[in-house]
Amino acid sequence: MPTRIRLLLAAAIVALSAFGGALYAAHAGADASIVTDRPIADIDLTAFAAPGDADRRVIETAYAQVLHSYYEPVDAQRLVDGETSALNCLITDCPEHPKTTGKGPLTAGHATGAPEHDLALIERTVDQVTQRYPHLASKALVTDVAVGGMLGGLGDPYTTYLSQDAIRALDEELKGGNFGGIGVYIGKDPKSGAILVQPIEGNPAIRAGVRSGDAIVAVDAKPTAGMSLDEIERRIRGPRGSVVALLVKHESEKSPATIHITRDVVHVPSVHAEIRDGFSYVRLSDFGQTSADEVRDAFSAAKKRGVKGYILDLRNNGGGLLDAAVDISSLVIHHGTIVATIDRAGDRDERDATGAAIDPLPLVVLVNKYTASASEITAGALQDDGLATIVGTKTFGKGVVQSLYTLPDRGALKITTARYVTPKGRDIQHKGIMPDVVVDQRVDIPIIATKADKQLAAAESILRRKDVK
Repeated sequence: MPTRIRLLLAAAIVALSAFGGALYAAHAGADASIVTDRPIADIDLTAFAAPGDADRRVIETAYAQVLHSYYEPVDAQRLVDGETSALNCLITDCPEHPKTTGKGPLTAGHATGAPEHDLALIERTVDQVTQRYPHLASKALVTDVAVGGMLGGLGDPYTTYLSQDAIRALDEELKGGNFGGIGVYIGKDPKSGAILVQPIEGNPAIRAGVRSGDAIVAVDAKPTAGMSLDEIERRIRGPRGSVVALLVKHESEKSPATIHITRDVVHVPSVHAEIRDGFSYVRLSDFGQTSADEVRDAFSAAKKRGVKGYILDLRNNGGGLLDAAVDISSLVIHHGTIVATIDRAGDRDERDATGAAIDPLPLVVLVNKYTASASEITAGALQDDGLATIVGTKTFGKGVVQSLYTLPDRGALKITTARYVTPKGRDIQHKGIMPDVVVDQRVDIPIIATKADKQLAAAESILRRKDVK
């Protein structure tokens, strides 16, 4: 996905990586990022008021946390403007992205850079909305919109406010849990506003004909223009056995078409493994809590069957946990740095191989434009160390890391806290990783692991040549 990416499953929101290209990175997101869970930093909020006001406390904590943790210096005016724009959209029910259409009765104040002053501006705007429009929404919802707008003012698609439902969904996704829905990742393109999808293999949406990169125009005849991702998610999900009608526009077609999908229990697999032509083929869908163990088990089982090489398929993988990227890379890299993260102060934190490498065999890694975030960490580390041949097309280019800060009884903040570089110091943000062997292939049709999969065929050919040698 060439853009935003906060990731949503049809039954739940996930905050993995960059749902990119035609999609979080979409899947890249997607809104799929590298997430490390942290408590709220120990920030002194004693200078701020209203200790008994839970909603105000959320605003104070979010404001202080982003100033403290964001990976670049923060312009407070952007926080103030972002909040005002989002609340104007709440008031006027603006149909498009609040960044471009958030005009309304509220006027943003002038930030001075003094935390107490600027926070007071943000809180005063919330008070204005609740006082002038008492029947518009609850104070909690106004607060959530304000915090989301404040973070959105940074212009960073990976820094967002996540509701409690979103956090539960993220936890469920990273654990590979089951839930109800149709089985898609969805994200919003910040330029066009289009709702882009990526279907999850083996689930109802892909069986019904939804393709990677499709745009959802309407849900049950209700246009998605102007809807939040939360509202779209609520409309798509429903009881098992019920039917949802999606008006979908394929990337390669001019007009949208209606697809009827029967909802079911959705399973998000992390690993698909098989032996193809004497080689171990492992397709990884995300970097979750169990992914490293699943990949290790798949490779080890294949090794016992006498395979002569491995293929690790990271196409359409929007990322996940930083630890999972390190652990999976460490299955091949015996020692040395896997990735280095660099924060706003320039402090560098190097993550080294864990020492848990398996017996070496020739390895090919498949990537495409939806390979993002944690996937790029792994592909970049293996390429730098010369331990794998990278095949496919240039990756998404998400070189920043998010940390998840949980708020007591109130969702969480997902904040970009660092950028990362590969072992050789490559910064891939907005650049991506160029494969060693470029094999172009459409991604909007379901051909992965079929006879039409030219990239996989190229990987098998490379391994056959290595075996001959």
